[in-house]
Amino acid sequence: MRVYHAAAGYRRRTLSFVLAGGLLASASARADEPGFNELAGMSLEQLANLQITSVSRASERLSDAPASVYVITADDIRRAGVATLPEALRLAPNLQVAQINASQYAISSRGFNSITSNKLQVLIDGRVVYTPLYSGVFWDAQDMPLDDVERIEVISGPASTLWGGNAVNGAINVITKKAGDTQGGLASLDAGNRERGGGVRYGAKLGEDSAFRVYAKTQDFPHTDLVNGQSAQDAWRRDQAGFRADFNRGGRAATVQGDLYREKVDQAGPADQRHSGANLLGRWQQPLGDGGATLQLQGYLDHTERLNPGVFGEVLDTINLEAQHSLPWSDGRQLVWGGGYRYADDKVSNLSTQLAFLPSRAKLHWGNLFAQWEKPFSSDWKLIAGARLEHNNFTGFEFMPNLRLSWKPAGDRLVWAALTRSARVPSRLDDNFYIDAPGYHIVSGGFQSEIARTLELGYRSQIGAGGSYSVTAFNSLYDKLRSVDPITGGYTLGNSINGRTMGLESWASYRFNPAWRLAAGLALMHESFTGSTAQSPPGNDPRAQWSLRPSWQISEHRQLSAALRHVGALQTFGSGVKVDGYTVVDASYNWQATRAVTLTLALDNLFDRRHVEFASSASAAPVEIGRAGTMRLKVAF
Repeated sequence: MRVYHAAAGYRRRTLSFVLAGGLLASASARADEPGFNELAGMSLEQLANLQITSVSRASERLSDAPASVYVITADDIRRAGVATLPEALRLAPNLQVAQINASQYAISSRGFNSITSNKLQVLIDGRVVYTPLYSGVFWDAQDMPLDDVERIEVISGPASTLWGGNAVNGAINVITKKAGDTQGGLASLDAGNRERGGGVRYGAKLGEDSAFRVYAKTQDFPHTDLVNGQSAQDAWRRDQAGFRADFNRGGRAATVQGDLYREKVDQAGPADQRHSGANLLGRWQQPLGDGGATLQLQGYLDHTERLNPGVFGEVLDTINLEAQHSLPWSDGRQLVWGGGYRYADDKVSNLSTQLAFLPSRAKLHWGNLFAQWEKPFSSDWKLIAGARLEHNNFTGFEFMPNLRLSWKPAGDRLVWAALTRSARVPSRLDDNFYIDAPGYHIVSGGFQSEIARTLELGYRSQIGAGGSYSVTAFNSLYDKLRSVDPITGGYTLGNSINGRTMGLESWASYRFNPAWRLAAGLALMHESFTGSTAQSPPGNDPRAQWSLRPSWQISEHRQLSAALRHVGALQTFGSGVKVDGYTVVDASYNWQATRAVTLTLALDNLFDRRHVEFASSASAAPVEIGRAGTMRLKVAF
């Protein structure tokens, strides 16, 4: 029997207005992209030489990166048959991903998971998808056709030196394909009991070295069911369109891209929620001389509007500017440094009689300078030292240094260690939020940054000629975590919780032959906290989760993949909220009927009729996630 205990009144009220959602896109091969057989035959050497950029802000081989980083490739997404960004993130064994209802997800790394997770930085093509309301991500506002994703780099562990104050426990970097890699047309149609939709994309050349693509898509997700059998009344519809153009000349590269969207989310309240937004990004890369030095300038505009009747409304306009200079030396030394400025005009309409953001309008500023220096001592040893100085409206300056040491005793083995200090800077929820409810009055103000000090030890190696594995142990100490402290007449948001997390995360992959391969992942974590945990539990996390993902290349044009996933029970400290653990089996079958036509059948929760993944509110019964099937048709033209 599943048990669901009540979270603190503060948490259920403050979390009632936050949404984070899944995104629909397709996951099969395009006619003008590598076919099933070519992708399945990728060698171990090619996988080890996969270039990533999130660990050092410069291109480096995955096998050389001294961090706990997992890469979800376009092939991984296609094999799994997933159709939303949060479901694609389940492929990373170093993330906790839990579906809350039709449009909301709780996603975190190394603990502190909640609907308002605030210690994970998320970027989409260099654009930080951050809300100053609670230092996290509205997942329902993040979307792209998954066919256009080149890879998703997932760092578990602190990445604040390079990616900012939110990257306390990790960073997710979604990188889409260049326009030149998505030429021609592609139409898709999805039909199933959990999702329906379709889209079209077209790309063409603008010249010898330039190209563009445009896309439009729509998606519908029906209501989910509560544990009591009633409808959750949470269906949602989303429409989105966008473009990308890439220009190259003489080593110089420029990118311009943008998206616009609108969505409607049903709710049992006075009216449906309505969200919309648009963004525009520009990036310029300029080589400096013949030594490999580069200069990158980037800026973007982001506009979002959110209306949650009966709770709040928001209009947020963000401007972000950034410069980065990469300077390598012939002896292996490298310096990456730069800085940035972000301005946000956040206007909140307080539509509830019990909760409010005061002042309702805030003009927020963030500025930063960062630098990271790599120094090889020999062909085997390398030292990496970096620091970030960041300024915000609430606490002024924050200092976030890191020190990493890597040892490569052989070409296929890497040993590394890291020591990092990170800061989660305050949000408007921490400093501008008020609740005036009968018997429960909360005021905020004077909130300090949450501090984390993390020690990591990692090892990465190959398994013979057909596999590889990675193991990372970590120990993090947290000071000044958010708490709800009693005062005369009510409560105030404070920093009276301290904590510690320690654990192990590991993953491996092995190709038995050109047709069969197996991927596995394991994450173990122990948390302990002291302070006012009864009033403000820090998160809701499993102590253990694991996965097995076999894949079979049946023939050149047919492919079968499966996933066995287990997530342990969730336990919230203090108030004792608990959700039973669950084990599920997913499967997908891909058939490239012709060079232009691809069919995908995706089945979720094959042997589990329904299960709960997260309990986000004590005021309503949790949602159960049931069996689902989706048929996807893709036609290239």
